[in-house]
Amino acid sequence: MSQRTHDDVFTVDGEASPLQTGKIVCVGRNYAAHAAELNNPVPEEPILFIKPASSLVLPAADGLTNCPLHDAGSQHDESLHYETEIALLIGSRIGPDLVGDHDRLASSVAGIGLALDLTKRELQSALKKQGHPWELAKAFDGSCPVGGFVSPASFLGQTSLQPDRLWTALGFDMRFNGELRQQGRAGQMLTGCIGLLSHISRHFTLHPGDVVLTGTPAGVGALTPGAVLEVTLGFSDDDAEASAPINGVLNHTFRFAGA
Repeated sequence: MSQRTHDDVFTVDGEASPLQTGKIVCVGRNYAAHAAELNNPVPEEPILFIKPASSLVLPAADGLTNCPLHDAGSQHDESLHYETEIALLIGSRIGPDLVGDHDRLASSVAGIGLALDLTKRELQSALKKQGHPWELAKAFDGSCPVGGFVSPASFLGQTSLQPDRLWTALGFDMRFNGELRQQGRAGQMLTGCIGLLSHISRHFTLHPGDVVLTGTPAGVGALTPGAVLEVTLGFSDDDAEASAPINGVLNHTFRFAGA
């Protein structure tokens, strides 16, 4: 067996994880403001879709996630959009037997981090109009850059949060070339982190190494060559306010290729 390198493994608490990369389960329209900005109705239950392991772009040895701009020159490249999301790295099996079991669902999360759901927006719109699945616009190679992860225990160790409070207090800020573009707060989600794990497990099993993307808030937009996206994962003392200040726990940078 060939030795795995730093940039093809997850990192948790700054160390390489033994978890093998798996599927990425994504949640659409989990923030009402994001649904509104794309003129989409708010769903009655979570909208799920999947990206394969080949969509992952993992951090390099320098700690940055280096992302190419895919399909340069293609008819859909002009509308490649970023969507920043809180990501949950699964550490142990989550099946139908865990539906509704908050404590066991929470203990199955090996890490909390941030990821990008890259989207070919014009292609997605065309597919939606035709009633077709989104995968061509969402699941292409390199469409899911991720940063490092922080274990829930380490996250709690850096804060004064109680364990149950963690899942509603999570939040992030994203700056695009230095400009604040997205602010996500778990308290603003239509379905919270643990509720999402429960809902997903009703339909299919999550395995160690799978990742769940929990949805993006308002502020999505087009990428440009050489773009730098700086993200801060942390917690908010006011989980009811989308712009409440973040107490940072983890910083990460996604860097896109130039022209």
